[in-house]
Amino acid sequence: MLIPSIDLQDGAVVQLVQGERLALRDKDVARWVRRFAAFPKVQVIDLDAAMGSGDNLALVRDIAGRLSCRVGGGIRTVARAQEVLAAGARHVIAGSALFRNGEPDLAFARQLADAVGADRVIAAVDSRGGRVVVHGWKTPLPLTPVEAVRALEPYCGEFLYTHVDTEGLMRGTDLDAIAAVRAATNRRVAAAGGITTQAEIDKLDRMGVDAVVGMAIYTGALAIPELPR
Repeated sequence: MLIPSIDLQDGAVVQLVQGERLALRDKDVARWVRRFAAFPKVQVIDLDAAMGSGDNLALVRDIAGRLSCRVGGGIRTVARAQEVLAAGARHVIAGSALFRNGEPDLAFARQLADAVGADRVIAAVDSRGGRVVVHGWKTPLPLTPVEAVRALEPYCGEFLYTHVDTEGLMRGTDLDAIAAVRAATNRRVAAAGGITTQAEIDKLDRMGVDAVVGMAIYTGALAIPELPR
């Protein structure tokens, strides 16, 4: 399944290369919401909330009223998760908050799952150089993605695996790394990070993995069905 991604920063849709360099900015968020209306799942990431520089909650609330969304960015507390779900999100994506002192923070993971239901929690496991990275992909941990997935599995209904090494580069992703994560858990898995072609999406689908795509859609490299605008 293809899951389009809407990354929000300062009230606009953006795409960043490697999470840093701005490649695209479009203030017409509603245009993309309309284009993604036919998709059963859309991913929304509030980059301002993730970076601790404000949030786009009002915009998230508007999008979640129109699309079936999974929302991440700044989910550091149970209260924030509940706020995002109350805004209309179907699921919350938690990332850095699930790790503490170089290892999975199982106490917080359990607290979050108990508060909102594990089936509504998507655990984000981001990898660079074969190690889990947190804090905007800047802090590597002495932990592999497979180790993280195995530890967090009881506390979520799905994993979002991002292969940071290929994120935003439009050169394809690492199917072997994704396959290792897929084999490590019985939970649903979505993958992101450089997915560019329909052939990759089809391969992932055969592996039982959903494909989260941003840059390839926004640049037009990957065609999606045209909808009324």
